[in-house]
Amino acid sequence: MDSPSAPANTSVADLLAACSRSPATGWGEAFAPDGQIRPAWQPFLSSLAKLTVQDLNARREEANQLLREHGATYTIYNEQKQYTDRHWRLDILPLIISSQEWSGLEAALKQRSRLLRMLVKDIYGERRLLKEGWIPPSLVMANPGFIRAAHGVNPAGGHMLFHHAVDLARGPDGRWVVLADRTQAPSGKGYSLENRIVLTSLFPDEFRSMHVHRLAAFFQVERDALRAMAPQNHADPRVVLFTPGPLNETYFEHAYKARYLGFPLVEGADLTVRGRKVYLKTLEGLRQVDVIVRRVDDTFCDPLELRGETWLGVPGLVEAWRAGTVAIANGIGSGVIETPALLPFLPGLCRHLLGEDLQLGNAETWWCGQPKELQHVEDNLDRFVLKRAFVGGAGQPVFGSQLTDVQRDELMARVKASPQDFAAQERLPLSTAPVFENGRIERHPLVLRCYIVPHGEDFAVLPGGLTRVSPSPQGLVVSMQAGGISKDTWVLADGPVEQLTLLLPPSVVVRPEKMAGEVPSRVADHFFWLGRYVERLEDAVRVLRAVLQRMTGEGTEDQARELSALVPWLVALGRLPDRFGTKVASGELRGELFALIDHSNRDGSVRELMNRVSFNATALRDRLSDDTWRLLNKLVRHVHGRNVRSRVPEALEFLNSLVLELAAFTGMEMENMTRGHGWRFLDLGRRVERAQNILTLLKAAVHPPPRNDSVLGPLLEVFDSAMSYRRRYHARAQLAPVLDMLIADETNPRSLTWQLHQLTRHASQLPRTGREGDAHEEKRQVDGMLSELAGINFETLVKHEDANPGALVALFDELFSSLGRLSQTISAHYFSHALPHVR
Repeated sequence: MDSPSAPANTSVADLLAACSRSPATGWGEAFAPDGQIRPAWQPFLSSLAKLTVQDLNARREEANQLLREHGATYTIYNEQKQYTDRHWRLDILPLIISSQEWSGLEAALKQRSRLLRMLVKDIYGERRLLKEGWIPPSLVMANPGFIRAAHGVNPAGGHMLFHHAVDLARGPDGRWVVLADRTQAPSGKGYSLENRIVLTSLFPDEFRSMHVHRLAAFFQVERDALRAMAPQNHADPRVVLFTPGPLNETYFEHAYKARYLGFPLVEGADLTVRGRKVYLKTLEGLRQVDVIVRRVDDTFCDPLELRGETWLGVPGLVEAWRAGTVAIANGIGSGVIETPALLPFLPGLCRHLLGEDLQLGNAETWWCGQPKELQHVEDNLDRFVLKRAFVGGAGQPVFGSQLTDVQRDELMARVKASPQDFAAQERLPLSTAPVFENGRIERHPLVLRCYIVPHGEDFAVLPGGLTRVSPSPQGLVVSMQAGGISKDTWVLADGPVEQLTLLLPPSVVVRPEKMAGEVPSRVADHFFWLGRYVERLEDAVRVLRAVLQRMTGEGTEDQARELSALVPWLVALGRLPDRFGTKVASGELRGELFALIDHSNRDGSVRELMNRVSFNATALRDRLSDDTWRLLNKLVRHVHGRNVRSRVPEALEFLNSLVLELAAFTGMEMENMTRGHGWRFLDLGRRVERAQNILTLLKAAVHPPPRNDSVLGPLLEVFDSAMSYRRRYHARAQLAPVLDMLIADETNPRSLTWQLHQLTRHASQLPRTGREGDAHEEKRQVDGMLSELAGINFETLVKHEDANPGALVALFDELFSSLGRLSQTISAHYFSHALPHVR
């Protein structure tokens, strides 16, 4: 049970004093055993002590607001592999490490990277270490992380292991020890950067005065090192960041880091292999890729040679990598050494390969794949945490001390059935750091993840890293999947630090670029459907608002007549069940309308459409401006944060605010987005969708007969044209002038003709991909629709419709089908690459 929160006016000095006196089983990061503040922490905690709990709560809310606006999330999965996005959790108190301590840790981490580089090179090369008995063969050959297809590869860039992460914990004596190495696709650097941006906005004075090392220099080294890996020696190599996609647990940081480094974020569908070379599918054709920074696990990278059922990878990628035409960081197969079972062998390997003692010790670890070690683990299980030995192993760590006799016997039976799959690690009393939670400052156990990348012949270490703390003072597992909290990590310098940036200095001359920029086909696809779903969502909101407005107020005769016309109109649109074609109780109608707002599993509901908008926007995270992302996040929170099933006025207030927020998004799109290919496909999607919506709503208003003109007034409201109609005609809505305004009026931004003119303008500026014979097919299709509308006299057409029903419906159906064919043509020409348009 949580401890009671301290009153808002309580001094933080009192909270710190209470925290310093609280019991701790491990090393205290901020407080010595006698409760004294450690020197590195003194300046920060002294500044903190001047605040009140209310001040800290305000800063924590500011941090949460920034994280929400930035869209910082971490996807968590349940046992059924269902996922939910959880907001990134950040404690506002940093972990602080002194300059002297960091200097030794940095040297030890560099040594570890040199060692692991040599180790993975030998495993996929000469295998001397296996032949000479330095590593048991079963540790490699029984390891699912060992990729046989990588044996003998001489990777472009020279090394299998580019970047490397290390999970560290302090022992009771205060020395750092290694819990695990992360060598396959290390995560967390992007979150470290996000944490730093938030913390420096909360404590700018403390950050400057304490001379905290900045992070930009490390990322500059990483970017330069990645570009230097390119097999083709040219000045502007094409580097891409390869992500599994928006459903990955750390997708936020993939997009965040891609934007920060200036690399395109790509998925497997964005890449193709032709002639043993990797190409990026862009709107202009295929462009060769030089370097891939992968965040896709080894076995998912290539369905042709590795895991055949995956759709995340790129067929032929291994062969292209083997041919040396593309560099991959980290190399496919590097996950073979991401195993705790290797830790016991590293001290001996370090002396053998480097002629040095291992500077950074490991937590005591025993691999169960050896008989004596297995027996030792069984005899001392209470001391250990039992883990899966290899990458991809299922199950959470098991603490031997928490098992009953029956559970212990069952566990050991599983271990003995496949002992090579398990490793046991000593249970360390983790060090603790102050955490501000529930209005109190408490000591929580922590693990620090550090990051290393090559820097010429040496290595660079991120000054700090990603600190994770348990969600409670008694927590045994420190994991983001288990609800962990992150911290910014402040490494102190001995004096003022240089303020670096990844932007080019003013002295560098930048050539003006007139091109729209390379846009991958998948990105254009997502922009197109983002435009369509935003428009579809606005249409749904406006339709529901028009109906609910007739269910509130004084209930005039006009409102009653229009509501009676709107119900069968909604049935014809497919938004109400057929039973509503006859008279139903108002309560039943109200419940069905609320379901069209609230039910996320109902096609076409406000929440379901918001999910589709969110999915496409998330896939474009690296392409949207911060302001646009804030606005979309606000929309998502608005839609999913309120339940409107209580009263009609509340539902109307909700829909009215959504209309305004969607209008703000449209304004952001029209006024702030550069007119590149991304914007063009976004607007193409909006125009196609709006044009089809016009035809769908008009068709439902005239079919099936008999027609009820009482629906026309609300229809004009849906298309925001009611005022223009009244000003022009000074009369009740009638079908012929309504059709003229919503279809043929070239001055009305909500008319069909307006949409078609926008479409033909876009079609004439679409990128040419080198296809023959159909270079202007999109424009010809739109011009054909405009020709079909030219010269139509709607007054005559309506009279003909009254005498012989069906002419209007046929016109609407033909135009709707033509728009569908246009959408298919755009998809075929730009969202797939069946033909090799290589440049």
